[in-house]
Amino acid sequence: MYQVTFSEQAMQELNKLDKLAQLSAIEPLGALKPSELSHPREPLTRFNRGTKQYYRLRVDEHRFYFLVQDETLHVCYILHRNSLEDFLLRNKLPISEQQLAEQHSKFWKYLESLRK
Repeated sequence: MYQVTFSEQAMQELNKLDKLAQLSAIEPLGALKPSELSHPREPLTRFNRGTKQYYRLRVDEHRFYFLVQDETLHVCYILHRNSLEDFLLRNKLPISEQQLAEQHSKFWKYLESLRK
């Protein structure tokens, strides 16, 4: 069993969910086994971005992007399944990690402001 840590962006997204939804969302992450990480199958995938090897775990409406660091799974991003950021990250389009974290909230706030 792995220890799970979260980036600031991931914690902000997780905190938007109610407590029961948080537990449901992170349960599959905490239950991952080394054999599943070495041979990922849906809903778990693995890809390289730059020099880092990321894993993506689909859980309901969210996507958990994480790195494996020894006995720790470090969740870098939690993104909604139909978001621009999820699309950019999955398709390896050029965007820095900082831009991704910054755009996540700003992009959606901008779109919301257009509706008003």
